[in-house]
Amino acid sequence: MKAAQIKKYNQTLAVTIQEIDRPQPLANEVLVKVAYAAVNPLDPMNIRGDTKLMQNYALPLTLGNEIAGEITAIGTDVTDFKVGDQVYARLPLAKIGGFAEYVAVTTDAIWYTPKDLSLREAVAIPLTGLTAYQGLFEELAAQPNRTLFIPGGSGGFGQIAVPIAKSLGLTVIVSGNAAARDHILNLGADQYIDYKTTDYWEVLDQIDYVIDTRGGADIEREMAIMKPGGRILSLIAGPNKQFAKQLQLPFWKQLLFSLAGRKWDRLAKKAGVEYRFIFVRSDGAQLKKITEIVEQQAIVLAIDPHQFDLAHVKEALELVAHGHPTGKVVIKVQAG
Repeated sequence: MKAAQIKKYNQTLAVTIQEIDRPQPLANEVLVKVAYAAVNPLDPMNIRGDTKLMQNYALPLTLGNEIAGEITAIGTDVTDFKVGDQVYARLPLAKIGGFAEYVAVTTDAIWYTPKDLSLREAVAIPLTGLTAYQGLFEELAAQPNRTLFIPGGSGGFGQIAVPIAKSLGLTVIVSGNAAARDHILNLGADQYIDYKTTDYWEVLDQIDYVIDTRGGADIEREMAIMKPGGRILSLIAGPNKQFAKQLQLPFWKQLLFSLAGRKWDRLAKKAGVEYRFIFVRSDGAQLKKITEIVEQQAIVLAIDPHQFDLAHVKEALELVAHGHPTGKVVIKVQAG
């Protein structure tokens, strides 16, 4: 089968299409014929080696974290899924490989695709949905009757995060572009701030939780509008000591992450809040709950109009890394 691989870490997003053996599912795995794979900012990071301290992969590495497709074979212990089921997943951190015609994946990482979405539409959901779910439930430990702010939350992440946050009983405020205002409000947001006409730090105060999608200088502004004791979760800025301890990384890695994240920890301490970072893992049970919300709210995330196949995965990666995609970048995988 064909697969997009790297043989060494590189800064130019160099990828080769290789012929490799089709995987055989283990007892607790299914074999998925991949129809579509999504490209995420995590993929260029993996190619550059930016994630080695968090997840060090053996080389050559088949890339790809997010897939949708059809089950073509099941392991001997599999009872919850059958051949012919359409499923999707954020692949397990230790065993990615979605940029390939087939992938073997454990059943605890997958769920059935939403009933009203095509496979192309469905592949945009898993990683984004799990980011929102794990961020709200685990990192923020969000409690009802409190306030969440998502700056820059008018895109795909906000479209998933808003209904999940509302299901927790949160008051949700989002900033973003004017074009997305009505859509985000229809998903349940209580307040929408047009970033071109209003500076959120001028109008917001006493916020309990922030999910940072912007990083950089915005983090200090975000912390300034928060209540003492609040939590801020960054999807971008980078890990810190708390993140390393949570993953139970070796002491030397904890030390490195402490140094790397000390700027954010120092700012958080000054503001009286707690800084968090997330590295999203696979979880089929959580994906089931996300799927229910997607179906109930009829959520369809934007897909970038560019058409890519496996032979043009490098162009897809470059669009995500250096371009301005207008939705999730998707690769159509031609299975043999």
